[in-house]
Amino acid sequence: MSKDRLKKNRWRLLHQYYSYTGFYRFILDGIKKASLPIVLVVVALLYVNYEVIKINDLLKILTERYDDLTIFSVFFISESILGLLPPDIFIAWTKNTNFPILYLGVLAILSYLGGVISYILGKAMLLIPSIQKYMEEKMAKHIINMRKWGGLLIAAGALLPLPFAIAAMAAGMIRFDFRNFLIFALLRFLRFVIYGFAIYQMLN
Repeated sequence: MSKDRLKKNRWRLLHQYYSYTGFYRFILDGIKKASLPIVLVVVALLYVNYEVIKINDLLKILTERYDDLTIFSVFFISESILGLLPPDIFIAWTKNTNFPILYLGVLAILSYLGGVISYILGKAMLLIPSIQKYMEEKMAKHIINMRKWGGLLIAAGALLPLPFAIAAMAAGMIRFDFRNFLIFALLRFLRFVIYGFAIYQMLN
């Protein structure tokens, strides 16, 4: 059998596996759930922009009131602990800084490192039986999905509007290979490029 045919059969088997285990449905449902908050945020921003205060003016006030280190610190903490705050707010903030592209890059790096911290936290939880048991109950679904889909779920969490920190923590809890985690998580940078371009266009 030729290499091309073997490769084709492999991809076909993978597709069948992901279809059978519900990966595609999971991604679609996750995007649907994430889309509603995003739409609500966009609508709210547009309303504020046209009816209350220009978003650019509001972001300038934010930039003047809080120093860069404070904002970066809040973002890093959020990205390290279950992704509590939407990254899009911080991406919008960079648009009104003196160095938008540089600051966007810093956010991407902090988000990536936040995922690494989440992974380490997930792995560290295995050392304390009581915490391990509690988190395994709370994150049972995520852990099961991580065991089924591994790197592909990490990639989806990094690139799509899905909870990246939770995926990273689940990866740590199942002892997913760290080097492979770092590779799949690199897609986090692509997410910031795409979202940065979209948000910058919206704020022009």
